[in-house]
Amino acid sequence: MPDEDFSPADHDAINRIVEILKGSDKLFFITGAGMSADSGLPTYRGVGGLYNAGETEEGMPIEELLSGAMFRRQPDLTWKYLGQILSKCGGVTFHRGHQVLAEMEQHFPHVCILTQNVDGLHHEAGSRNVIEIHGNIRRLLCTRCDSTQVLDKTEELSLPPTCRKCSAILRPDVVLFGEMLAPEAVEKLYDELETIGFDAVFSIGTTSVFPYIAEPMHRAHQLGLPAIEINPDQTQVSHLATVRLRQRAAPALDAIWKRFTEQV
Repeated sequence: MPDEDFSPADHDAINRIVEILKGSDKLFFITGAGMSADSGLPTYRGVGGLYNAGETEEGMPIEELLSGAMFRRQPDLTWKYLGQILSKCGGVTFHRGHQVLAEMEQHFPHVCILTQNVDGLHHEAGSRNVIEIHGNIRRLLCTRCDSTQVLDKTEELSLPPTCRKCSAILRPDVVLFGEMLAPEAVEKLYDELETIGFDAVFSIGTTSVFPYIAEPMHRAHQLGLPAIEINPDQTQVSHLATVRLRQRAAPALDAIWKRFTEQV
């Protein structure tokens, strides 16, 4: 999206964000499905078309099929749909917005990304300090031994996949419905928020329906620190934002970074 396609309100928001960046050392980013949408991955209820119909061909909600309880009972059934999601993730790559966040990590003293996305695109773009709070679908764990396997994007799986070491069924390293968040990821999140801290928080492409996703914006609001939202839609944290840029993630981040680098 060229700069001329931004509205005057968009340009004003970008200028305000650039000024915030100039005065910041520590940045905290939250990214959701809207971030991956610019890579061609549909948002939440559009992933592979699985969530739109309400029920699957088995006559059950997709949330039930992609639950931890179902995986324990019928892993082949869960893998039927995990495989479709995995194939969608394997067919996309990172976009300019992902690259911008990786470049910011090289410029500012401290940058942290909390992502709800399981596609691994932040790492692929070069970001290193990433909290994958819901896991990574291309990282597979053995359900019996301690083996792990990282899938190449072109690698095809027989479903359900089995461990090369002990032949047990593998599962993706993701939080299935009804499961708890990984303790290590939660510990890392609160270390970033409480010990390291931040000068500004960005919420990008997420509706922020989960409390742990909305919390950084609430903290920024309570501390009187800049809280920036990049999202074309109204969300659960829009009222907390000190600056709102109502644009998609990739063109918004590209425009912000171009203007910032021109001025510093």
